[in-house]
Amino acid sequence: MNLKRMLAAGTAILLTTAAFAHDGNVHDEDVLKTYGDIAAAAYGEALTTAKDLEAAADRLIAEPTEENLAAARAAWKVARRPYQQTEVYRFGNAIVDDWEGKVNAWPLDEGLIDYVDASYGSESPENPFYTANIIAHPSLTLGGETIDASVITPELLSSKLQEAGEIEANVATGYHAIEFLLWGQDLNFTDAGAGARPATDFDPKACTGGNCERRAAYLKAATGLLVADLEEMAAAWKADGAARKELDELGEDAGLAAILTGMGSLSYGELAGERMKLGLLLHDPEEEHDCFSDNTHMSHLDDVLGIRNVWLGRYEGFGGAKVEGVSLKDLVAEHDQAVADEVSAKIEATVEKALAMKARAETVEAYDQMIGEGNAEGNATVQAVIDALVEQTRAIERAVAVLKLDGIAFEGSDSLDNPGSVFQ
Repeated sequence: MNLKRMLAAGTAILLTTAAFAHDGNVHDEDVLKTYGDIAAAAYGEALTTAKDLEAAADRLIAEPTEENLAAARAAWKVARRPYQQTEVYRFGNAIVDDWEGKVNAWPLDEGLIDYVDASYGSESPENPFYTANIIAHPSLTLGGETIDASVITPELLSSKLQEAGEIEANVATGYHAIEFLLWGQDLNFTDAGAGARPATDFDPKACTGGNCERRAAYLKAATGLLVADLEEMAAAWKADGAARKELDELGEDAGLAAILTGMGSLSYGELAGERMKLGLLLHDPEEEHDCFSDNTHMSHLDDVLGIRNVWLGRYEGFGGAKVEGVSLKDLVAEHDQAVADEVSAKIEATVEKALAMKARAETVEAYDQMIGEGNAEGNATVQAVIDALVEQTRAIERAVAVLKLDGIAFEGSDSLDNPGSVFQ
């Protein structure tokens, strides 16, 4: 079901109303239940929209027109939204962090997958598979092993080619591999424009780019694999799923620590640092998260909204899903209302700055242009989000102190903590 039909039909309604205890206290287990319910709703919608993406890719493969390519690209952007709002579940939940690389690994050396422009280069000292070009080669030799790639299957991508040679940039699966297949390289650098792969790259009868049947097979395998991987995680967050059991086994204090670790690590090291500040320091569009589609502003915004969802204990989804229950904010407020108000204010300030970045991306210039060298206004727009994320993280640290939780360490980033090292 596509997004418009989902919204019109109001499908997949989920309302959780975990209650306060009768004595007026906020119970830790209620906070953890809400946290799990939000995960179940968001991963469920990520799965639904991934299935819509798979169907759109199938239509493109069956009839490779520009209209069907545009529809597949639109479905990819829709599918990104609920998934990005789940990223706050990383870092604190081992079951998510161990799995996440299959669906959202980034950045990727796209020459592993398909043809690339000459400006990409022919080799990399860090990656011997830099231009392996799976689509062009039915047989590959990787690390001394000959791999039969004559039939491109989900199993081939996930078990043989993902992180080939134990190199993280060899990303063969997930959203970004699909993004590259749908858009191709963005060769505009910090000028206007996203990737411009033609629909004929998937058309065996009027093939451009060569190997059109294999490219279509890769797209089919990658979208099917994305659905299968999301089915796994959606099931894990159901009431009796593996992720819920893992959270329960942590105990209440460690469970709360997992929530705060996810919020703080995504806020600081991952989003403010590796995804935003690094690219701004280098003025490098290759450090843009959704670099082929120019969708980065939305991915960053949804990360921010995901953090707010967990803090407020509230999720309003894209297909009618709704969760509302006892929140981390409620728990912190019971201990120190001023700190709870501070965290809320800082998170809302971050959302405001991220919305401003989105508005600029939609009316002035794309994110890769914003981080370009010499673009004072664009740089300032991005820096404002980074600054808000850093301030938000400091407020989250005060919430940790209020709850007297030990052993919490947020992910760091040289881009924030030691920016000089970025240029060494």
